[in-house]
Amino acid sequence: MADVEGLRNAKRFAEDVDFSNNGDFHVKGAANLDWGMKDRLSRIFRPDTKKTVMLAFDHGYFMGPTSGLERLDLLIPRLADYADCLMGTRGAIRTSVPASYNKSVALRVSSGSSILQDDLSKESLVVSMEDAIKMNASALAVQTFVGADGQKETIEALNQAVNLGSRYSIPTMGVVAVGKEMERTTRFFLLATRMLAEFGAQIVKTYYCEDFEKVASATPVPLVVAGGKKVSEEDALTLAYKSIQSGAAGVDMGRNIFQSDNPEAMIQAVNRVVHEGMSDKQAYEFYLHLSNLTKETV
Repeated sequence: MADVEGLRNAKRFAEDVDFSNNGDFHVKGAANLDWGMKDRLSRIFRPDTKKTVMLAFDHGYFMGPTSGLERLDLLIPRLADYADCLMGTRGAIRTSVPASYNKSVALRVSSGSSILQDDLSKESLVVSMEDAIKMNASALAVQTFVGADGQKETIEALNQAVNLGSRYSIPTMGVVAVGKEMERTTRFFLLATRMLAEFGAQIVKTYYCEDFEKVASATPVPLVVAGGKKVSEEDALTLAYKSIQSGAAGVDMGRNIFQSDNPEAMIQAVNRVVHEGMSDKQAYEFYLHLSNLTKETV
């Protein structure tokens, strides 16, 4: 067995060296995938910027009608134009997202618990591949708990999704979960993101942390950073900026957009950071400008 202690202390991440096996394809680690898989990844990650802005509204599958998500049918039409990818459950997407939007979809395919339970780590694969295909999913999103009670079950679910996705050319996005008792250190995210990539996930959604550039460098697939809990608009834009500058291939924001004072202005400001290289300060000024324009027209 490998020397685990030696691996923990590895420090040669070569953060300043670009990933070397991209070939002529714009998505990290996808050069050797088949055409269908690349086509779906290209719908998620824009070929011109190599990045993505995801809009997450899958909170209801374990939290119910979260503040800001009481009426998906009214919210999503306001924001969809500014997102590259919509992340939701099959029920939410079928009922509340018009098919004419023609957006890529990261379909939540794992579940198993709710906020009424103390332990949210008990998840399994619950959506069939046939249903994912019928929904034209661009990616399968699977929650994975590393270092928690549900680790074995959720890792098995992730691998099942990877196996099925590979059969039908649908990428799998492994979602790194962080429970109340789980550490949120560089060491943890180095382990969790690398594990999910080595299991075969073509995308990993994770959280920003100290030395994030090491995490991005050591993970051979694109990292998408979660927005996490609601913070101020200024802080959320700083999170997006730091993530992109440290090597993330995009952000997946939910509460920091739909619970914003001006969701439309916020998602547009996030776009400026991710796709146009705006600094967090410039993007916040842009957000304030759009918000003021909105007030003036009301």
